[in-house]
Parts: sequence; C-alpha cells; structure tokens
Amino acid sequence: MSNTQGPLTSEANLTGLAQLASVDPHSELHPITTPFTGETAAWIRYADEVQVEQATKQARAAQRLWERRPVRERCAIILRFHDLVLQHRHRGMDIIQLETGKARKDALEEILDVAITARHYGRDAPRLLRPRRHRGALPLLVGVQERHIPRGVVGIIAPWNYPLSLAISDAIPALLAGNAVILKPDVQTTLTALWGLQLLHEAGLPKDLLQVVPGEGPEVGPMVVDRVDYVMFTGSTRVGREVAARAGQRLIGCSLELGGKNAMIVRADADPDKAAEIAVRACFSNAGQLCISMERMYVNEAIASRFIPAFLERTRSMRMMPRIGWGADMGSLISEKQRDRVIEHIADAQAKGAKVLAGGAARPDIGPYYVEPTVLTDVNDKMLVCDEETFGPVVSISTVRDDEEAIERANDTDYGLNAAVVTRNLRAGLSVAQQLRAGTVNINEGYAAAWGSIRAPMGGMGDSGLGRRHGDEGLLKYTEPQTIASQRALGFGVQFGWSDERWGETL
Repeated sequence: MSNTQGPLTSEANLTGLAQLASVDPHSELHPITTPFTGETAAWIRYADEVQVEQATKQARAAQRLWERRPVRERCAIILRFHDLVLQHRHRGMDIIQLETGKARKDALEEILDVAITARHYGRDAPRLLRPRRHRGALPLLVGVQERHIPRGVVGIIAPWNYPLSLAISDAIPALLAGNAVILKPDVQTTLTALWGLQLLHEAGLPKDLLQVVPGEGPEVGPMVVDRVDYVMFTGSTRVGREVAARAGQRLIGCSLELGGKNAMIVRADADPDKAAEIAVRACFSNAGQLCISMERMYVNEAIASRFIPAFLERTRSMRMMPRIGWGADMGSLISEKQRDRVIEHIADAQAKGAKVLAGGAARPDIGPYYVEPTVLTDVNDKMLVCDEETFGPVVSISTVRDDEEAIERANDTDYGLNAAVVTRNLRAGLSVAQQLRAGTVNINEGYAAAWGSIRAPMGGMGDSGLGRRHGDEGLLKYTEPQTIASQRALGFGVQFGWSDERWGETL
C-alpha cells in the first residue's frame, strides 16, 4: 500500500462557480476544505430562509414558461449538456476530486453517470410524456386520455459522496418532465453541483429554472421541503424518515434512497481470482462511501481457502495518493467525522472479538482522513459493524455451508438496497438473486451493472427507502398523472325512455 504524499497535481479553475448559488452576496463566507490535505480549497456563502423563499418564487415563475416549451426542445438542451459534460470532463473530475478526496476513477464514474442519464432521458422523455389513450368505460362511447403533467418545483437534497451524480442526474429527469428544481447540495461539495449548473446554463437551460441553495442540512433542508411540490432525498435512513414525515404533513410526494448494509455471496463454484477482483471493487470503490457498496460478504466454505487469500492480497496492494489525477486505487474519506466513525466501528469490532485480516488503521501519513481498506472476520451481532452502515472501506467476511445459509444471512437486515452474487453458473446465480430482498442485485459485479442499466429502476426496500430513480419511474415520479375522459353519444343516464330497472340490467 502506497504511502506516497504529494501536492495536488492539477488546479481546478473555480472562478465564478460560487457566484452561481442563490445566496446573499454579502453574507458570511464558509470554507470548503479538500480531504486530501484538510486545507481550505475555496469559499462559499450559505442561503438563508429569505434566499430560499426568493429562489423558489423565481423557480416557479421560470417553470410556468418551461412547461409550455415542447418536450423535444427541453431534450435538445439536455443532450447539449451531455456533450458539454464529456467535453469538459477533466475539469469536472478535478473539482470532484478536490471536494471529495476520491480517486479519479471514482470521479470518472460520476461523469459517466451524468452523461448516460442525460442521453437516456434526453432521448426517452418524448415517449414517456406522450399522451396515452386507454379503453373507456363504454368502448367507443368513452374516449380516455392519460397525460403526465409536471408537479411544479422539485426539491433535491443531495449528499456529499457522489455530488454530481446525486444532484445533477436526479435533476435531469425532473427538468425534462417540465419542472423547476431547487437543489440543496451538501456544504462540502457545493462547487461540484455548481459546475453542473454552469454547464446546464451553457447548454441553454433558462437561468432561474434550477436554483442551488447551499447550507447546512438541518437548517436549509427543511426550508426546501416546506416550499416545493415533490422531494428527492438521498442520505441516511434517520434523516430520510424526517423528510418523509415533513413531506407527508404537506401531502406532497417524495422519493428516498437511504442506507444499506449490502451483502455479497460468493458461491462454491466461483473463480477465486475473478471473485476477488469483483469484491475489491464492490467493497472499496469511493473508499466505501457508497450506499450500494458491499459491507458484508458470505463465502462458501468450499472456496474460502482460495478466495480469502486472493482478496486480502488485492486489498493490501491498493494504492492511496492524496492528489488530483490518476493512479490511486482508493481515495480519502470525506471528513474527520467520517474517519472517526469508521475507526470507531473497527475498534468496537476488535474489542468484542473480531479479527482484522487486512488494514484496520488510519493513515495520517498519507492524508488527514485516510483509512486503510479493512477486512474483518468473526463479526457478531453485538458489534456496531454488524448491523449499522459503516459507510467506509470496511467489510466483514463470514463462511457459510451452502446457498441457503448465505441467502438467510444476507436477508437478515432491515435494509434492502443492493446485493451481489458471484458464480460461474448464471442460472444458479439468478436463482439466488431472486431470493434476495434487495432493490437491485448484481451477478458477477458489485454495483455498476445494475446502477449503470439506466432503463431499469433502482432503489431500496425496507429501511433503504422508497421510490425509484432510473427507468420510466425515474422520470414519471416527477409528474402528476391526469386522466381526461370524453363521453360520446350515449351517456350513463337512463336512455330511450326505459325504466331504471331495464337500463340498469342493460348496463
């Protein structure tokens, strides 16, 4: 594992980004620090209730005009945005790395996610929003049309771990559906969201249609929920419950992608080396700060003696480099708070009998928030790491006798976000996948196969949330279905001078 320490190798040009936020230009400045060094990288102002109210009013005015524009005009803007994201991808990755401390390959995932989302919905929105005809109550005599009309103003509350994907990728279908958007990014990653806004403006998006209101979640988040017509929230289960309750009080809809304690099953027939390669990516991408990453692994005892050494060898060889650019296998955690949580989970597990097979320590010699990719065994239900989401580079390994035990243990959680099965036998893998209680299941991959299949819905069961992003629902959730029924010729009232009885029997 590398302990190379060096300066940032590329300076992200941040000029003008902070001015795109909907804030008082004379309010207090707050620092944005880079996790690579813990030093201040930029400054941002926070919105208060007056600015959130003003931003919402401006967004509503812009939405009324936007809704009237043909769907294909909206799509043309988003498809131009797709091209701009790819054209300026290097600058985008610089800003993402600077704010999050993630490895560049993980930053690239965000660029690709936003691009594929823009392309998919930019091409599919006309089909999804086209009025549909249905058979009426009296065939030929009743004509029925189903329309999807925008909700109005959509509030998006986005986290810090994937600040481009979970802000802009969620905004794209909301905008295409004819809505305006109030976006509250995390305070640690506001510049990434503003970079996305800058490119949307360059692509032709009306100025006031997407408003970015930075600020601390407990303060600005409720201001947003109290003013919008629909909420898209990504974050912890605890906060998600609060968002859902607040939205419920106002009788507005919400979609919530929350936490996960995701499990990977390695079947007896798996190729040990291939399984180890898949597992490292599934567990340690984005330093484990990924709602759909693997935190539990159930390995068939018949393959454990070959798989576990291969997995540990790959884990111990991962490179960590505190700089912008290519070369790192794993990046930093986002903050001191997140580092301390991960170390607490590891220490608690060790104190209660768990063994550390790899990693297990903070690495201040690399950067202030770095923690080694860590593999634990002998984990039991008395440990924090057993049931709580760690949200860091920590995975526990347990051996199992057969598929039935693996399925039972994988399903032994209140969460149900993502799961994985590694096997040579795809038919058997599909059988196992169908028995797992998770919104997405990947066979021979950790998360990218399901996440990247944008045409299919993605979301969680149980404590992992409600609603879906991606697929048709990923856009249609931002609309209100409207049914228009046209009565032709004969009606439902008594006809031809018949008695009520005769007409009723005829109907």
